[in-house]
Amino acid sequence: MIRTLVMLGFWAILLPVAALIGFPWTLITGDVSMLYRMTMWGAWTGVRLAGIQVRTVGLDKIDPARTYIFMSNHVSNVDPPILMPLIPRRMSIMVKKELFRVPVLARLMRFGSLVPVDRGNRESGIAAVRAAADVIHQGLNMTVYVEGHRSFDGKLLPFKKGPFYLAEECGVPIVPVTIVGTHYVMPKRRFGIKPGIVTVVFHQPIEPKDFGNRDCLMARVRKVIDSGLPADLQETNPTTTVDTKVHEGKASA
Repeated sequence: MIRTLVMLGFWAILLPVAALIGFPWTLITGDVSMLYRMTMWGAWTGVRLAGIQVRTVGLDKIDPARTYIFMSNHVSNVDPPILMPLIPRRMSIMVKKELFRVPVLARLMRFGSLVPVDRGNRESGIAAVRAAADVIHQGLNMTVYVEGHRSFDGKLLPFKKGPFYLAEECGVPIVPVTIVGTHYVMPKRRFGIKPGIVTVVFHQPIEPKDFGNRDCLMARVRKVIDSGLPADLQETNPTTTVDTKVHEGKASA
């Protein structure tokens, strides 16, 4: 509980500071890079203050010059502040629209070109895919928690189809991502954080054009993400071997 309060307290202090410094700079110059770097540094530092150590696998497979859609599993509220600072270059993310009701946070997310999603509204979901496509066409990476909801037990939930429409429409490669360990440090419906090690696996990029239809593409991405989970959480015996070379993660902006 104390670790969680330390993390949240740090973010509560940093948010108005970032607003006071970053907002005026962005409004005057039109450049969001400083505000983005402050946000990523704050996310990363908050996670470390909570006692979470982050290790990465496969970042060397990512070409920083290319634009990608990163599709990840999702089990915990600490997944975003762990994953986002690891993405090379500036990125956007599809987030639930309720977060846009928080005044300062909403302004920050709009500056960052984040895309709100109403998960219970099909028309809103289509609009979100179109908005995400506009962001990708600007050259920003996109991160999507492809299940749409957090998993209770760490096993994969059914995938949403929208992100795969997005990948096909934009013609950009998909990077499957497996986050392992956040179910232990902060599972769904638990407020307190336990110290621990989280591993983020970046798999080999997948080109949508290499698949004949969307269902095959979705099945392939699912199989790859599943292959990075611990054996007791996998739904199939994986044929994809995950590189076991582990590096300590670093924030990147």
